[in-house]
Amino acid sequence: MRVNKAKRALQAGGVALGSMVFEFATPGIARIAAAAGADFLVFDMEHTGWSMETVRLLMATARAADLAPLVRVPATQGHLLSRPLDAGALGLMVPMVESAEQACEIVQAAKYPPLGRRGAAFGMAHDDYVSGDVVEVMRSANAEQLLIAQIETAAGVEHVEAIAAVEGIDVLWIGHFDLTNSLGIPAQFEHPVYQHAVERVLAAAKAEGKAAGFMVASPEEGAALLARGFRCLAYWGDLWLYGQALRQGLDRPRAAGPSPKPH
Repeated sequence: MRVNKAKRALQAGGVALGSMVFEFATPGIARIAAAAGADFLVFDMEHTGWSMETVRLLMATARAADLAPLVRVPATQGHLLSRPLDAGALGLMVPMVESAEQACEIVQAAKYPPLGRRGAAFGMAHDDYVSGDVVEVMRSANAEQLLIAQIETAAGVEHVEAIAAVEGIDVLWIGHFDLTNSLGIPAQFEHPVYQHAVERVLAAAKAEGKAAGFMVASPEEGAALLARGFRCLAYWGDLWLYGQALRQGLDRPRAAGPSPKPH
């Protein structure tokens, strides 16, 4: 199992920075992100409709880059977690985690024995097709794997301390749109009820030595959340970054160019 520099940075009390991929299922996307300095990429299966065949190809190409390829699965069922890991993901993001029992199920499905019950198949994609000592392979995979539990419902906040206490969960990630929806205050991110929930997640993560995570939409927001105590941040997603950069690149020359002549 290769080294997961994002997980190691978080374990040392540091920061891991990356991005999310929703649209560009291309061979070069991970290498582009790594060249930009990303520690990780999260490839999304929850909202994209990507199949395992697509994810398998993305993992194969991403593993050539100097970053940690992670996959956001659509739900908690065991087969949805084990297949991306077998395809080569160095970790998982799991949505809508609402209880310690659910968090334990995630760990059980993702970890090899003795920490979990992940099915054993070696010398395959997740091992870079190299055979080795099976016991060491399992130990290394368990140690390097990064597991992110998304706290994005009122129930998740209510049980966040118990979720944070589950061994094997590394990051508590706030899904801010879903969380405000669940709290009955859609997209009201300054609302005191939402802000109280954020503080509760931060406190739970800190108490258990875990990292709090978030997807930010600007460098300024990222800096503010790091100052607030978040340690695992994704700078937006590929489609929005591309759209923003393209809009800026088109709007500025258009504004500076000659005005259209009246007919």
